[in-house]
Amino acid sequence: MKLNKQLLQMNRNFLICFVISAISSAFISELLSDYENHLNTTITIALGYVIYFVIFSILFYIDNKKRYEQMSKNLIKKELVYIASSFGIGEIVYLAVRWPTFYYFLEIEIEPFASSLISEIISTAAYMIMVTIFLKKTRTFKQPQT
Repeated sequence: MKLNKQLLQMNRNFLICFVISAISSAFISELLSDYENHLNTTITIALGYVIYFVIFSILFYIDNKKRYEQMSKNLIKKELVYIASSFGIGEIVYLAVRWPTFYYFLEIEIEPFASSLISEIISTAAYMIMVTIFLKKTRTFKQPQT
């Protein structure tokens, strides 16, 4: 079985962003612990998104700059549409898992820091699985024939 370099880089970037975003979100949640649980959940997730996508965008650009310089504009556009679609589907899954689990953990009085981390781990695992499956099924990063 051949490993796909772009898919591995994408998953590496997911993990890097996950770690940074999860730790940041846990601290944000702790800072917002005096707020009502629904506000803590919503604000923490929103700020986590900003952190995640800023870092992911930078890493994606660094990883693909040279590769995209050698590709036709049509292929780049097609690949970016597939990636954006997979992220969209992944984000639906992520939010469908993240918000209710995080809120629930806060409601049963698990500390905000731990609630955020546990919820982030569960929802990010679901997100990564969904995006990876979508990218593989759509053959977004086609393997070169050898």
